[in-house]
Amino acid sequence: MKKHYDFAKAKPNPYAKLLKQPVTIRLDAATVAYFKSLAADADLPYQTLINLYLRDCAASERRLDLRWRKRKAGAA
Repeated sequence: MKKHYDFAKAKPNPYAKLLKQPVTIRLDAATVAYFKSLAADADLPYQTLINLYLRDCAASERRLDLRWRKRKAGAA
């Protein structure tokens, strides 16, 4: 190993922007279990499977219908 390295001609990593960003997300136990079972069938880590699913949703611009509906009278 050298005592000194010259980085004067070094270039930034062109792949750095493609790296994944670590995040903390809270998911309910049933959701995690669902993705873990799918991941086991596909022989993938479950985090990779969740990422693939979310990437597909983003690529196809899928959106949830989050409008709250009023309950009918007498409904519990």
